[in-house]
Amino acid sequence: MAAASCEFQLPLAADDLLRGDSSRHYVVQEVLSVRELPPAIAAFRAAFRGRGALAVLQHFDTVYSLLRHFRALGATAKEDALELMMQVVTHHSNELSTILSDSGLSHTDRDAHLNALKMNCYLLSGLLEAFEMEAFKSGLAEVDPAGKNKKSRTKVSGFSWEDEREPLLRLLTQLLQLDLRQLWSGLVVEEEFVSLLTGCCYRILENSNIGLQRYRATREAATHLLATALTHYDHMFSATLKIAQMLQHFEHVAPLFAQAVTLWAKEYGLKSIVGELLREIGQKCPQELARDTSGIKGYAVFITELAEQIPALVLSNMSVLLRHLDGENYMMRNAILSAMAEALLQVLNGDQLEEAARGTRDHFLNTLQAHICDVNGFVRSRVLQLFTRIVQGKVLPLTQFLSVVSLAVGRLKDKSVVVVKNAIQLLAAFLSNNPYSCKLSCSDLAEPLKKEVQKLQEMRDRCREAAPTITPEEEWEAMLPEVRAAARQILQPLQEEEDEEMLEVEETAEGTSVQITGMLRKLNYKNAVRLTQKALCRFHGQEPFSNSKEENEETTILGILKRLYTGFCPGENSGDSPCDNGSLTIEEAVLEEQPQEQPQMELVKQEMLVQYLQDAYNFSVKITEALSLISKLMYENSVSVVQEAIEFFVTVSQFGVPQALLGVRRMLPLVWSKESGIKEAVLNAYRQLYLSPSGDSERARAQNLVCSLSLIMVDASLGTIQCLEEIISEFVQKDEIKPAVIQLLWERFPEKTQGKPEIIGSNLDVLVTVGLAERVCEDYRLAEEVCNAISKLASNSKPARGKNNVPFRLPQEQALFVCLSEAVSNGFAQPSSHWIPFMEAAITLIYQLAECPEKICAHILQVCSQKALENLQETDGQKEESGASPSRVSDGASSLPTFLLLHLVSLVGQVALRQVAHLEVSVSAELRRRRILREEEKTKKHKERSDSSTIKQRPRSTGNDTTMEEELGLIGASADDTEAELIRSICETELLDEKHLFSAFVPLVLKICNNPGLYSDPALRAAAALTLGKVCMISSEFCDSHLRLLFTMMEKSPLPVVRSNLIIAAGDLAIRFPNQVEPWTPHLYARLRDPCQSVRQTAGVVMTHLILKDMVKVKGQVSEMAALLIDPEEAIVGVAQNFFNELSNKASGCSGFLDVLIFTYTFSYELWAIFVFPRNERQYRDLSHCLSLLPISERGLHKLQDNFDCFADKLQDPAVYSCFQAVLVRFRRAFGKPETKALVEELEQKLSACHNQGLDSAEMCQEGDKTPLPEPAKQKPTAGMMMILSHPGHKKLLSPSPVMKRTALRMSYWQN
Repeated sequence: MAAASCEFQLPLAADDLLRGDSSRHYVVQEVLSVRELPPAIAAFRAAFRGRGALAVLQHFDTVYSLLRHFRALGATAKEDALELMMQVVTHHSNELSTILSDSGLSHTDRDAHLNALKMNCYLLSGLLEAFEMEAFKSGLAEVDPAGKNKKSRTKVSGFSWEDEREPLLRLLTQLLQLDLRQLWSGLVVEEEFVSLLTGCCYRILENSNIGLQRYRATREAATHLLATALTHYDHMFSATLKIAQMLQHFEHVAPLFAQAVTLWAKEYGLKSIVGELLREIGQKCPQELARDTSGIKGYAVFITELAEQIPALVLSNMSVLLRHLDGENYMMRNAILSAMAEALLQVLNGDQLEEAARGTRDHFLNTLQAHICDVNGFVRSRVLQLFTRIVQGKVLPLTQFLSVVSLAVGRLKDKSVVVVKNAIQLLAAFLSNNPYSCKLSCSDLAEPLKKEVQKLQEMRDRCREAAPTITPEEEWEAMLPEVRAAARQILQPLQEEEDEEMLEVEETAEGTSVQITGMLRKLNYKNAVRLTQKALCRFHGQEPFSNSKEENEETTILGILKRLYTGFCPGENSGDSPCDNGSLTIEEAVLEEQPQEQPQMELVKQEMLVQYLQDAYNFSVKITEALSLISKLMYENSVSVVQEAIEFFVTVSQFGVPQALLGVRRMLPLVWSKESGIKEAVLNAYRQLYLSPSGDSERARAQNLVCSLSLIMVDASLGTIQCLEEIISEFVQKDEIKPAVIQLLWERFPEKTQGKPEIIGSNLDVLVTVGLAERVCEDYRLAEEVCNAISKLASNSKPARGKNNVPFRLPQEQALFVCLSEAVSNGFAQPSSHWIPFMEAAITLIYQLAECPEKICAHILQVCSQKALENLQETDGQKEESGASPSRVSDGASSLPTFLLLHLVSLVGQVALRQVAHLEVSVSAELRRRRILREEEKTKKHKERSDSSTIKQRPRSTGNDTTMEEELGLIGASADDTEAELIRSICETELLDEKHLFSAFVPLVLKICNNPGLYSDPALRAAAALTLGKVCMISSEFCDSHLRLLFTMMEKSPLPVVRSNLIIAAGDLAIRFPNQVEPWTPHLYARLRDPCQSVRQTAGVVMTHLILKDMVKVKGQVSEMAALLIDPEEAIVGVAQNFFNELSNKASGCSGFLDVLIFTYTFSYELWAIFVFPRNERQYRDLSHCLSLLPISERGLHKLQDNFDCFADKLQDPAVYSCFQAVLVRFRRAFGKPETKALVEELEQKLSACHNQGLDSAEMCQEGDKTPLPEPAKQKPTAGMMMILSHPGHKKLLSPSPVMKRTALRMSYWQN
């Protein structure tokens, strides 16, 4: 049927056009086949040329059939159909602009054009839908992770659907801009037609690629089409529902619709759609959104981006979203809080806000502060980010500064790394944008604050004395408006009096008057009016409740209240002239007003100043509190947190906070971090702090830089100095240290130039002359630093691996060594606390750079020994001349000054240690170098002989060469062992032989160590102990014979410095002679419980190195390292944390450690011994808790039964009893065997009886007896306790464990 004779109704589905009432609505007559389509399309094209857009009335079935067979058609047919329909709709749009303006349009023509319009639009939108679906499927098919077949997917025909979408949308927009209502007889355009065209936009926007930059024009075309529908065709309701639905199902459309809504609100004036969309989102059930996490993300992004672009409109509709702040989904909370922040930043800012706006601002800020402590870490992190923006935007009121800072400081302890990072950023933003001062030192702010507070108090006292007396009449006039308002409210006839108090009138008029006056004084105006009403009725005609009949009730009550308050009654003071009184009052006011104005203004200014200083001081206190927390975060596992902490201290340093220097120092060790990001952050921090000094000239800037670096050196430890050297070395290598700085350092002395040691080499004569010759006796610290600087030459001249260069050595007669020898020898006999560090640096330098260093050091030892003997002889001669008893000098050493013995012992130890290192490193390397040179020379000569032989002999010679090269390889490996054995034999047999110089000093060292009562000087005993450890490094035999003495001193010495030195020495010995030290390992672990903090820290560091280097096996005692995690000293806790972090990074490190703790240590005698011999209550409580957490087994149940006596007496403690009860519950659940259940019940009876009655374990074993028994006189130790008491681990140990000793002997046997 022709479409002109019936109405074309837009179908809900395409199949609806195949069925229906053909007499009223258009129905498709025939669906053409694929073969019939080309000629039919050609006929449609020809008809279009003749009839125009109305040709579709006869050829609708053709394009409809094409849509039905769209997948089966070729690309050309599809493209031709799209081109044809675009032409038809374009032509029809142009025609309609003229047709719609024709007032004489007939009804038939109007219906024909209406049907044609709906048909053409339906077919065009159908083609759009088909092309979009095809593009989507082809896009999925083209997804290829390897990026293959990309060239095969390129367009061949020149047609691109992506390029056709924009013209199509613009065509539909042009169509909608016409006044199409005339085709519907001036009525509303049917909703189905508008939905048909807008559906094209929504379908295109569903494509996930539409957000790309190259499709920007398409997005704009869709936005304008929807805007036209919203403006002219009442599409608001449908658009709201559709957009909300798409936001829930397509994440990528959220920013697109945010931009579109912004455009509609600004350019088209469609502000109401903002409220409609937000209301639609706000009405969603929070519980349903919590389940639909994918859909809620679109809402959250939409709200956030919309608030960024049009915050004022979002602010006006914010109330509909607030219910989601209590929802479970964190994304919605983040979005709403972000919208609040945008409103604060862009709308609710400035000082000119109205009262309502100010209240909204404060409400938003309070809400944000509340969510800093949100249960979700992402919300806490987001709020901190928002506050950072608010602070940077300078829109946070000063009244809320401290509260937000306090919350940020609290978040530094948050368990979420992201929250901590953002809290640091917020505090840095507070510092950079603080309104108080550029210097935030608490000490600097406290003094001015105290002074100004005192001044304010004085000003208040003066103003109080000079304040004018306010008359009752003036007070009444001030309060009259409020009293009148209260009276009118009470006197209203319909006034509700639900909250009216029960007021009783006094017996007399005078008593009632006093009662009413008291109410007025307390500002209780309503009750005063009510009581006056009742008094007027009761005391009618009595003063002061008499009234004139002409006055109304309100005037009467106000008059009575005035008389009562001011104390004025009729007849009193009647002779006074009102005019006179008035003129006197005005005159006094004029005279007193000017003098009183100035003090009042000054008082207000002073109050503001005090408040400012108080806020600044409180802010500084909070920042100082944050410093201590952030400094601890610099050693967290998170790289980003560490970087933020470093950057924070850079910011703090710029504001003059004194504690910032501690943080700057604390970050120094991070320069050794394995994380390149952390190391670079430290370098950047020091670059910002010290490499950009202020100054007018280069010389001035260099001076400021050197002074700043010098401040770090004040009271700095050796580790701090080494870290600073590394940083300066990095700067020097990158040429960031200017020549002026180096020149100034040379002038000041000493100078750190590790980065370029050639600077030292070129100035060696200056260093020797100034530092080691002229001023050595004046400043040994300078001489020590000079030695350290020169030693950089040795470290820089080490040959590369695989090269046989001659090592860098200076001749023995070099002026450097002459000066060093004289400086050490001359200072030996002079008491100086800095001589020993200088001596150690000098001996080290001699062994690093000198040829035959042992000769130089032997000469130094001889000279110093001779001086000691001469001093001894002089002392003996003086005592004989004075008649002293010879017995006083029988012990020659006791006659020497203590400092001489101290110097001598220290010198011997340093020479011994450096001699061993010289043999093991330098001599061994030199022997190997010379051997390799000889082998290379021999190989070269052999090759020359081979080349001169005949060609016939070449195959045979080649075979000999190969054989010889293999032999040389074997000989090289054997030679390495031979050289190592040679060095070992020298150390074992020669260095401590009677012929060697060391043998003369060893008895002296041993005598000092063995006689602490005779040699009581702490420094001497510490030096002797350290020297003993150094001498033990020489020979394994000497070490083994004196380990008992060394470990006894380590355990028994009352001096912490002795114990610390011996721990370090024992650690070195464990690396050099592991078999000898292995049996003494428990004594090393024992120092982790030393009462001295420095000893525990040293032991922790030493054990960390030994365990991580696999020099000490991870045994049960390693649990002592875990105990350091709860040490009261922060530094020791840091050592323990570092140990476990490094252990976790090792392959199978932690697994082996846990195996030891759980399987080796658990249920062994050490565990039960803790119950029997606890150090404190917490120890056995913690152990009980650990037992309740361990995996359970039948073996564990039997162990509990067997060792019940060990913990029976501890069951009276409720904490211990509850832990064992928890273990029983787990046993009961895990095992179902009858015999196991019987054991559990028996153990439960024992536990209960011991907990309730405290009986002896032997008595508790009586079956079924639960009555209290008499307490035994003495508890006999049972088998379990006897095993613990008899175990060697609980004796007074001064010898190695037999088990460990046997293990060490076996290891030694295997190695030999």
